[in-house]
Amino acid sequence: MINILRGVYLVINIAIVIGLLTIHFVIKESSYKSSLFFYTFPLPIIILIVLILSILLKKKIRRYNLIIAGLLFIVWLLRSFRVSIVGTIKETDLEVVFWNASHDRDFEEAFNENNGIPDVLAMVEHGDYNIESVRLKYPDYYFYRSIMGISIFSKTPLQILKETTSNYKTNIIKFETNNLDFYVVDVSASMDVPREWELRFVDELIEINENTILLGDFNVPYESMYLNNIKTHFNHAFSEKGNGFRETWFWNMPLLSLDHIWVSKDLNILKTKKIVTFKSDHSMLKTYIEL
Repeated sequence: MINILRGVYLVINIAIVIGLLTIHFVIKESSYKSSLFFYTFPLPIIILIVLILSILLKKKIRRYNLIIAGLLFIVWLLRSFRVSIVGTIKETDLEVVFWNASHDRDFEEAFNENNGIPDVLAMVEHGDYNIESVRLKYPDYYFYRSIMGISIFSKTPLQILKETTSNYKTNIIKFETNNLDFYVVDVSASMDVPREWELRFVDELIEINENTILLGDFNVPYESMYLNNIKTHFNHAFSEKGNGFRETWFWNMPLLSLDHIWVSKDLNILKTKKIVTFKSDHSMLKTYIEL
């Protein structure tokens, strides 16, 4: 009886491992249903599942699970872990920060988490705060708060060029400051809405591919096929000049890289930093651009 149960468990183990690997590396986002599994089971989660499954396996069989987990860990490191050599940041370089503030935070807390006031800062899903009080406290700077849950700060004059919302609550603001064009993106997090629709909406609204920075919560990981158009025209700030794991979610555990800063290829990225914080389930991102 015990041998039968072990045989059944072995079959279940093989089926689960093959299924997870097939979804992650082969099927990916080929359909709406498969995309849900693709987002739910990122590589770190698959590695953990393979290790947990190995506990009840025989020693001779367990080693195969451990080998698979080890190989997947190496793949994850090669994909996500970055080591970059950065130079000295000058006063003339532009410090750009993005943060999904998780509905509870404001500019003051964003400045504190950043350990200083950057040149440009964009927040999505921020908390309830009085924009006029902030302006009174920082009269020399420029602030904008949108009814769409996006707030923008700049040390230099700020011009809002366009605000757009999709039918499924993906919000985009285009603005200009420091002679650069910016797009702040907050893609709908609803599981009922295919990411393909919303990322296509984002692609259609990005009109400029030079002298441009995209920043936001795209709600898809870096590996997503729906970011291919952006990857063609922009460099990923963390992939180019970051150190450590690229993933920004969940609660400082490197599961998914949902938050991104993309920089047009004519601009020089000097340094990118992921700032871990327990004030949001999303890490803050900061990058320095040479002007």
